[in-house]
Amino acid sequence: MTFSTVSIFGVPFSKMSMADTVAYLTEAIESRKPHQVITANPIMVMAALQSPEYMAMMKRAELIVPDGTGVVWAASYVGNPVAERVPGIELIHKLFAVCERRGWKVYLLGAAPDVVREAGLKIAEQFPNLNIVGVRDGYFGPDQDAEVIASIRETAPDLLLVGRSVEGQEPWIDRYKSQLQVPVTIGVGGSFDVISGRLKRAPALFRKLRLEWLHRLLKEPKRYKRMLALPKFAVKVIREKENVQKT
Repeated sequence: MTFSTVSIFGVPFSKMSMADTVAYLTEAIESRKPHQVITANPIMVMAALQSPEYMAMMKRAELIVPDGTGVVWAASYVGNPVAERVPGIELIHKLFAVCERRGWKVYLLGAAPDVVREAGLKIAEQFPNLNIVGVRDGYFGPDQDAEVIASIRETAPDLLLVGRSVEGQEPWIDRYKSQLQVPVTIGVGGSFDVISGRLKRAPALFRKLRLEWLHRLLKEPKRYKRMLALPKFAVKVIREKENVQKT
C-alpha cells in the first residue's frame, strides 16, 4: 500500500486519513517487515532542522503521521493539505482493536515502572482479549540495550510501543529497528502517562480548537522552553511559504 506525502521543511508527512493509516499499518504487520512510525509535531520538525542526524533519522522512518495541529495547519497553509490530524494516542487505540481481533501481540516499553504497568492494566481493561506480551519501563541506558532488545525479540511482538525521552525514543528505534524485527514500532511519547491516568488529556474543547499544546503547557509549565519551538515554527512557515515543501 502506497501513500502520498507532503514535505514540511524536508520532513515527509503522510497525507493519509486515520482509517487509511490503520489499514496501512495492518498491512505492515502482515508483511512482517520492520516499520518505524513517527507521530510528529512542529517541535520535532524544528529539531530536525537543527540536527542533520535527526533529519536523516526521520527520513529513514517508513511512516511519519501528522500528530501536531501545527503540522496540519502548515500543510494546509502551503496548499498541500493532509487528510486529517492523526493523533498518536488515538492511532494506537485503533491498532489495539485490530491486534485484539487478529490475535497479534503487543509490547509496551517506556515511562516509569509504575506508570507503564498501570497503562498496561488500563489497556487490558479496555481490550480484554489483547495479548500484551511485555511491559518494561524506559529507564535504561545504552549498556542495557542488548538486554532490552533480547527480551523484546523473545516475545516476538507484532506491535511495539516506545514511550521515552526525545533522545531515547525515535533515534533508539531507528538504531535498533533491524535487530528488533518488530513489524510496527511506534514512538508514543507521553501516551503511557495519559493511558495510566497520571496525565489528563486535553478536554474535547481544547482538542476541537487545536489547543492541546496550551493545555499541556498549563499542566506542565516546565515545558515552556520546549514549547517555544511552536511560534518559531509558525513564523518560519509564514515567512518561507514558498520553500516549506522543498527538501
